[in-house]
Amino acid sequence: MPANESGPSVKKKGRRARLLVLVMVLALLAGLGYGAYWSVDTVRASFPQTTGSLKVPGLTGTVDVKRDEHGIPQLYADNDEDLFRAQGFVHAQDRFWEMDVRRHMTSGRLSEMFGSGQVETDAFLRTLGWRHVAQEEYDKKLSPETKKYLQAYADGVNAYLKGKSGKDLSVEHAALKLTDDYKPEQWTPVDSVAWLKAMAWDLRGNMQDEIDRSLMTNKLTQAQIDELYPPYPFDRNKPIVEGGTVSGGKYTPQGTPGSGSTGSGKGTGTGTGTGTGTGSTGAGTGTPGATPGTGSQATPNGGTNPVTGLADNASAQGATVGLRTQLGALAKTLDEIPAILGPNGSGIGSNSWVVSGQYTTTGKPLLANDPHLSPQLPSVWYQMGLHCRAASPQCQYDVAGYTFSGMPGVVIGHNADIAWGMTNLGADVTDLYLEQVRPEGYVYDNKVVPFTTREEEIKVAGGKSKKITVRTTNNGPLISDRSDDLETVGSRAPVPSSAPDRGNGYAVALRWTALDPGKSMDAVFKLNRAKDFNAFRAAAADFEVPSQNLIYADNKGPNGNIGYQAPGRIPIRNQGDGRMPAPGWDPKYAWKGGRDGNAGYIPQNEMPWELNPARGYIVTANQAVTESAPAAANTGTGTGTGNTGTGTGTGNTGTGNTGTGTGANAAAGKYPYVLTTDWGYGARSQRINDLIEAKTKDNGKISTDDMRAMQMDNSSEIAALLTPMLAKIQVSDPDVRSAQKLLEGWNYTQEPDSAAAAYFNAVWRNILKLAFGDKMPKELRIEGSCMNVSEESTGPNDDLTKTVRECGTRGPDSAQPDGGDRWFEVVRRLVKDEKSPWWTATPKTVHDKPIKTRDELFARAMEDARWELTAKLGKDQATWSWGRLHQLTLKNQTIGKEGPGFMQWLLNRGPWNVGGGEATVNATGWNASSGYGVTWVPSMRMVVNLGDLDKSRWINLTGASGHTYASTYTDQTEMWAKGELLEWSFGKDAVDKSTVDTLTLKP
Repeated sequence: MPANESGPSVKKKGRRARLLVLVMVLALLAGLGYGAYWSVDTVRASFPQTTGSLKVPGLTGTVDVKRDEHGIPQLYADNDEDLFRAQGFVHAQDRFWEMDVRRHMTSGRLSEMFGSGQVETDAFLRTLGWRHVAQEEYDKKLSPETKKYLQAYADGVNAYLKGKSGKDLSVEHAALKLTDDYKPEQWTPVDSVAWLKAMAWDLRGNMQDEIDRSLMTNKLTQAQIDELYPPYPFDRNKPIVEGGTVSGGKYTPQGTPGSGSTGSGKGTGTGTGTGTGTGSTGAGTGTPGATPGTGSQATPNGGTNPVTGLADNASAQGATVGLRTQLGALAKTLDEIPAILGPNGSGIGSNSWVVSGQYTTTGKPLLANDPHLSPQLPSVWYQMGLHCRAASPQCQYDVAGYTFSGMPGVVIGHNADIAWGMTNLGADVTDLYLEQVRPEGYVYDNKVVPFTTREEEIKVAGGKSKKITVRTTNNGPLISDRSDDLETVGSRAPVPSSAPDRGNGYAVALRWTALDPGKSMDAVFKLNRAKDFNAFRAAAADFEVPSQNLIYADNKGPNGNIGYQAPGRIPIRNQGDGRMPAPGWDPKYAWKGGRDGNAGYIPQNEMPWELNPARGYIVTANQAVTESAPAAANTGTGTGTGNTGTGTGTGNTGTGNTGTGTGANAAAGKYPYVLTTDWGYGARSQRINDLIEAKTKDNGKISTDDMRAMQMDNSSEIAALLTPMLAKIQVSDPDVRSAQKLLEGWNYTQEPDSAAAAYFNAVWRNILKLAFGDKMPKELRIEGSCMNVSEESTGPNDDLTKTVRECGTRGPDSAQPDGGDRWFEVVRRLVKDEKSPWWTATPKTVHDKPIKTRDELFARAMEDARWELTAKLGKDQATWSWGRLHQLTLKNQTIGKEGPGFMQWLLNRGPWNVGGGEATVNATGWNASSGYGVTWVPSMRMVVNLGDLDKSRWINLTGASGHTYASTYTDQTEMWAKGELLEWSFGKDAVDKSTVDTLTLKP
């Protein structure tokens, strides 16, 4: 879901060289007696003024900036533009380094700050074209009001920048100024809009799963791959909404499915095909089915087009095989793109839930939210209030919550009437396409189509500019152009003889909803002003990317109201389900509609929502939104022309090679569209459901503190499943047996001081490695993980077969198995089969017997875990604790990640020993392939009390300030680690009471 922003982790030699120069400069200064001056004066020079008054050009009246003891500002103005102008000024005061890095990343201009080491990253980001899309949104899509606010915000940022550079802005800017005299440029409205593209990139859905499944075909059968991607367990883990239907072009919560209907169309010719339709009641043309029709079509000259070389059955199979060897290189490229919000894996997500006033101690709703994102310093979130002194048509805002520095408005929070939260919906909004490239263009529908091209110049600090050409197909930009490996590997990729002639090799294009211009920025301001559920839904309709689960609460009526809306652009595919790369040359696999952003997506009126469900609460934690009807349930058949016939009838449409068609919703009560097949598996969401149900049983009521306690729940679902089995394993080694005893009587909670949690998670990690990790292709295994494998050969596999050393190539954040709740579900399904082939493993030494059963593998994992923890924590189990293994270190952007040791010491903080874990409500995630360190966290936590907004509570991962050694740099982190929440003042009296510093901004 919305949020975490790290500057790029700079991994290239060019930047490292520049930072080494910085070390030499600092050493020289120290030798001259100026080192102390630099370290103190430079660090403090950028601390903002928080009292007194300052003149800000462009203001039409005064704005008061009231900060509490944690530096959290509440802004008061007399008109909207002054409010957002002041927001830009204050954001820049505390977070301009973060803002500056962010805008250079979203525009593909990191090389201008950090030198030649970032050229390849910039080239990839330029190819995606985030900045171009943002500019198009600003020019053509956003409302005049939104543009006015964006310009006011930019004016405020620039008012702060005027006359400042180097140490006046941040210690990081001072470091850059010492090495190449870098000076920041003026802020623009499009800088703010482009940030939404970075959000969408890190929340893009199943693209990594699509790559991984394809790479698995190198070593695994399709049946084995299916075992590693099991279906969502609807029988055990509840979806967000249940029972809704689409009828008459609208989604009806908990409604009754419409009856099927039929229609006819006319066609002549010899072609045959199938079509689909979704039945509904009422007159008119119904909604296209989830899996549109397909059919065969003859081509001349023996089934091969003489111009393009396309065979008549060039299909998804050909595309998948042809793409397979390219995807490892693509995965490596993606690993090197800065992760703004965090790893894009199966465990990352967010929690939000809302409870009706009927079940709370306050009599009004309580709403909780904690987005799970990569740990950053400073946190991606910035807490702030935006208040009009008096409501009027010229001043419409009274809102507080979590903002993004660099963007106006409040992203998550509440106003005087409603509260809202977000989690990532996880919709499948990206597809990879294999493209057949010709010198004059690319092949599509038996024709060669010219590329759309543009030239880009990448400026390089301290070096010569680089020029690139971006080529785009109807399916999107060719991302393979940005990788030398991808550029050449197509010439070697194995494909069936039926696939297109490879020519100079296949290319890879990316189709992604965020590359169509939209109106998500409009949605932010509409949310901030919304006063009821209808206005909330109207705002959600514009929140196109990234697609989020939006929860809602208000204080109207005796118990208030609670609600949910699934917004976002979610494509309708002509053919295929988005699980595997598709053949770009075949129009059957294109998305429906054009690229204008208005066609080819599920209509917003047909997206799931609900208001005041009978159960009295709503939980969203990246689980399935709803259960979709399987494609096979919607069928249509008929005959038509050699190309395509269309059958249309009352209430439904069937398309494909169809003359007459019949559509019927055979899966009554299920949603007719496929949002994705790669949901989170519901471990966290079902735990929250269970906690709420237990608390409200027998007329129990939930308090604000109960909501906080639920956010800190450390229970492990996989531990509850496996621990009883592990306790029964016969163990002969006394040291391993003593570790096994730690699990006796353990309640499966992962507290930071728990030795049992430490041992169990080590066992779990080793189970995953033995059962699955060692069977993965090298492209999915962690970099540096090496093993002996048989050399690939076309000859017989006999005693003369050679073995070679094969090492993993995947980065630590995306290596598999990562241990997320998908792997919980995989193991849950396999664990009853004691002799599943997955439980086999090679012996540790030549003297050991091969492992052939579940219990033998579990025993080996327990032994390996014992010695792993001995190496990491010591032999004495009394000193073991989960927190010692599972540590959080906060690293500042860029320079704090891979800069000189002195700068890392200056900027970074930690470690903290924390509880929680993977797919736990207190989701301090870790990747089981790479170790136990924390890779994502609840980036903030809030509980909104709709009965008394001043009794709401909130916390941030770090603090308000982005300036190292400021008192509010990490002042909230210790409280965050303990699960504590701060008071959240909202009303004027409460804000005045909590204010410790007041700054007045004047015209």
